Amino acid sequence: MEITEVKVYQKDSPDKKLKGYATVTFDNAFVVRNIKIIEGATGLFIAMPSRKIKQPCVKCNFKNEARSKFCNQCGCQLPVSSPPLTQETADTSSSEHRDIAHPITQSFRQELQKKILAAFDQEKVKVR
Repeated sequence: MEITEVKVYQKDSPDKKLKGYATVTFDNAFVVRNIKIIEGATGLFIAMPSRKIKQPCVKCNFKNEARSKFCNQCGCQLPVSSPPLTQETADTSSSEHRDIAHPITQSFRQELQKKILAAFDQEKVKVR
């Protein structure tokens, strides 16, 4: 699989950890948007697009965000230790987000991060 295009969009707020977003095209046929570029303790890194995990209300079955205390539909108090929505989310029960798309291998993640951060550096030079 070849990374055929990387577009970077910088964020304006320099004091925040989120520095920008990237859109990556693979083989001129598949695109992944909203890859975050984040400033961490050891430098920049990427975070794949994710969504908040939802869990159903025991009373009305409305899907609320993980760790909610009350149902947004009926107002019923939600159990403190609700089971995950699906078996897929069982391994991420300590997290409130789940990746939508992500690299399977560490080597591809490193290649993807390298190309995105290189494009980010080029974009920073253009803006100056």
